[in-house]
Amino acid sequence: MSGFNSFAEFYPFYLSEHGNRTCRRLHFAGSTLVLAVIALALISGQLRWLWLVPVVGYGFAWIGHFVFEKNRPATFKHPLYSLLGDWVMYGQMWRGKIRF
Repeated sequence: MSGFNSFAEFYPFYLSEHGNRTCRRLHFAGSTLVLAVIALALISGQLRWLWLVPVVGYGFAWIGHFVFEKNRPATFKHPLYSLLGDWVMYGQMWRGKIRF
């Protein structure tokens, strides 16, 4: 896979890797849990819970890719763009621009 010069170039590829609805739902669930864990850790003052952030975030997403999409997550080759893509897609799902 060739490199991308910008996130704008990367994002259409990112979306093409998330065509399966169950995969998108798992991404949405994982991202929501990431926000919940961060909020819980901050509200409770128990920052030790933050170790769960990558577990729930990547765990749900990777299950979606390996089991439902049958592809490798873009995170492996484009970690920063992929992380940004996760949150852009999450926002678009909340706004109804992407179906989940």
